[in-house]
Amino acid sequence: MAPKPSSGDGRTRSWVQIFIVVGLCLFFYILGAWQRSGFGKGDSIAMEITKTGSDCNIVSNLNFETHHGGEVETIDESESKSKIFEPCKSRYTDYTPCQDQRRAMTFPRNNMLYRERHCPAEEEKLHCLIPAPKGYVTPFPWPKSRDYVPFANAPYKSLTVEKAIQNWIQYEGNVFRFPGGGTQFPQGADKYIDQLAAVIPIKNGTVRTALDTGCGVASWGAYLLSRNVLAMSFAPRDSHEAQVQFALERGVPAVIGVLGTIKLPYPSRAFDMAHCSRCLIPWGGNDGTYLMEVDRVLRPGGYWVLSGPPINWKTNYKSWQRPRDELEEEQRKIEDIAKLLCWEKKFEKGEIAIWQKRVNTDSCPDRQDDSRDIFCKSPVSDDVWYEKMETCITPYPTVESSDEVAGGELKTFPSRLYAVPPRISSGSIPGISVEAYHEDNNKWKRHVKAYKKINKLIDTGRYRNIMDMNAGLGSFAASLESSKLWVMNVVPTIAEKNTLGAIYERGLIGIYHDWCEAFSTYPRTYDLIHAHAIFSLYKDKCNMEDILLEMDRILRPEGAVIFRDEVDVLVKVKKMIGGMRWDAKMVDHEDGPLVAEKILVAVKQYWVVGGNNSTSH
Repeated sequence: MAPKPSSGDGRTRSWVQIFIVVGLCLFFYILGAWQRSGFGKGDSIAMEITKTGSDCNIVSNLNFETHHGGEVETIDESESKSKIFEPCKSRYTDYTPCQDQRRAMTFPRNNMLYRERHCPAEEEKLHCLIPAPKGYVTPFPWPKSRDYVPFANAPYKSLTVEKAIQNWIQYEGNVFRFPGGGTQFPQGADKYIDQLAAVIPIKNGTVRTALDTGCGVASWGAYLLSRNVLAMSFAPRDSHEAQVQFALERGVPAVIGVLGTIKLPYPSRAFDMAHCSRCLIPWGGNDGTYLMEVDRVLRPGGYWVLSGPPINWKTNYKSWQRPRDELEEEQRKIEDIAKLLCWEKKFEKGEIAIWQKRVNTDSCPDRQDDSRDIFCKSPVSDDVWYEKMETCITPYPTVESSDEVAGGELKTFPSRLYAVPPRISSGSIPGISVEAYHEDNNKWKRHVKAYKKINKLIDTGRYRNIMDMNAGLGSFAASLESSKLWVMNVVPTIAEKNTLGAIYERGLIGIYHDWCEAFSTYPRTYDLIHAHAIFSLYKDKCNMEDILLEMDRILRPEGAVIFRDEVDVLVKVKKMIGGMRWDAKMVDHEDGPLVAEKILVAVKQYWVVGGNNSTSH
């Protein structure tokens, strides 16, 4: 007869059963989490990678430090199956695909059409790596870079001769020196800005974003940075040789651009201030179209500064060596258009004039009586990519009282950085609530904290010019905010939500762009590129290879890239950049290896024209 089990044995079996049930529950919970994370779409590859070091803080085979040159190791044999991209010919050292000089000259010259974006057809695109010039070195850290640029990085002396008496740029040994002068501020940009600050509230953070049209080497924007004002500077490709290239080498935000026939790639009501210092734009011509475009991108209450001809023509026409009648008519036209736009003239002295845009329609009494058909009839839209400028006035957003700022009043900077942008609080961006905005900020604070563990040089001054290729609400840039760096927030034209207006309301700058085309900048102008879900966004839209080659073109030698995307996408990217002279390492999402989104970090190797085409780490 079998012995009767004791009560202790029963308790033992009960505990065993509980452990089995709990174990099964835990197993299915983990399995479910695994499946929800998307595991299975290439995650086994990522898991294999993470076995060598799943801590996302450790990127053992990458060296983010700069070496300025020297002999290096060749591409790892493990990447031998990748397509190898060869160097382009040396004549392409400063190639700007959509502003190519030879292509430009095939277009009409009227209204600067030939200087606008004209991108190569698919069969004309280069599928090679743009080389750096011999002797290329990493730029000086900010703020030294504001005043000095290595000659080897942009070896063009024409401006030192052409602008010698205007204090733009001087050649001294192996560097260019930028004394901070300009055609309209021979005593220096600081003194010039002091004059503006006597009228415009620059000191208290009311003015944070500025637009500099026809910027030259961007000394105005360079010296505004010390006053916490962020200027988006632009000039056409080589009206004066390499002016935008010099600006970016100095560490100042700038793009190649022109006021011609196409709308500027910025949203309405973006800038607190716009500026022209002898920018050679015919403001009184084309029935006021160019001033109407400035009015579109200028926020209610914003300022427009014009210095140089024709301001105060009665005093200056002899020194300008221009006919008195011509200058008088030019200023009359500008004054008439400004009145039509309902701008209030705040100041005119010497060769400087300043207007202020009214805060709403109610503060424009003259506009009520104007019988001319002057307002844009198409719905107010920030869909401006390749859209033609219109000779009409962009209406103000509606207000409920005469003292209300149309579109919403902005806080002074830096409070503006994390305040809820009016475009979000008003519900103007469908699908983005105030709660979603706060969640986005918190998410990117966590992401950036993880990035700084991966690459400890991010906030040291090593990376000055930073680009976010898919900026969303600008929370990546906000999390990085520092006087040591600036971020170009790019909102893709195919993005689900048009968020660039909200980015500007935060006191950040950015631009619209279609990544199926080249960006409006010179080669080697960004130190760090952030690519969040850019390849998922452009899947089936254009070739991944073209986007990666464009990233390589605009990234400095020994610059870094942070990709954040689904693991199967990043596996393809990692394979492709194996043939591009980049070193790369995939690491886990900061929340652990079961999250399908991964991070791929890469460093572009140092190589130059005619060199050994490799780098030492």
